[in-house]
Amino acid sequence: MSKLVIVGTVAFDAIETPFGKTDKILGGAATYIGLAASQFNTDGAIVSVVGGDFPKEDIDMLKDKGMSVAGLEIVEDGKTFFWSGRYHNDMNSRDTLATELNVLESFSPVVPESYKDAEVVMLGNLHPMVQMSVVEQMEDPKLIVLDTMNFWMDVAMDDLKKVIEKVDVITINDEEARQLSGEYSLVNAAKEIFTMGPKYVVIKKGEHGALIFHKDNMFFAPALPLAEVFDPTGAGDTFAGGFTGYLAKTGDYSFENMKRAIIHGSCLASFCVEKFGTERMQNLNRDEVNKRLHQFKSLTQYDIELT
Repeated sequence: MSKLVIVGTVAFDAIETPFGKTDKILGGAATYIGLAASQFNTDGAIVSVVGGDFPKEDIDMLKDKGMSVAGLEIVEDGKTFFWSGRYHNDMNSRDTLATELNVLESFSPVVPESYKDAEVVMLGNLHPMVQMSVVEQMEDPKLIVLDTMNFWMDVAMDDLKKVIEKVDVITINDEEARQLSGEYSLVNAAKEIFTMGPKYVVIKKGEHGALIFHKDNMFFAPALPLAEVFDPTGAGDTFAGGFTGYLAKTGDYSFENMKRAIIHGSCLASFCVEKFGTERMQNLNRDEVNKRLHQFKSLTQYDIELT
């Protein structure tokens, strides 16, 4: 099994959807990624920052899930990053109500010495230069995966392109792929993004699944149709955690294995949306995951005679 370094936010969220609303609850990209990756018993380390207001029981929960928190900086006199949002009825669009950077504003990540030799690095959504600083601390990773968003394309495109040059896999949604590439067709968008450096492009399409591209090859992973979606917050990060957690567990970075990895990512993301915040991921057990993986398999498996 390979070591996994996860950089991203550990945060507070306040969420409102058509199904209800929450006060401050546990959130953050690194939290969701770590919880998903923990399903594979990975040797993972979270690199992030929180304030003195962050509950010790949440740190203990991450440790209990097998995540190292040696890279989690605690600024005792600071406040933890906070985001608040309201989702529209379609659950695909949302309005940001509040963003308070707090300790994240001056965050300078430090990868623990014992994880600088990690084979897999998952760069969660943060300023591209923060992501780059983590890449520069690593010794010889086999696989670097980058997640980003349209905000950084708007305000830090040059910095973003510098870090994209350094990664093996980029994961973005369809709207972001079009913005980054200037191409409307996702096939052409992937081809254009390849020229920026990555060997693999993963394009997330929310409730419509995900695509992975490598050279002239592509593969589609469905999203499981769900009767109810309570909260889509963190679904993309959960996908990324399942994807990188599976790859770290298997140590196989071939295209064939990445196809399996995005199925695992899609499977775990389907659980994330069933409850508010991280609740579902904290209480998820392996039997539930295996049962749902069989559902994914039956969703797409069929026999057909070709002449």
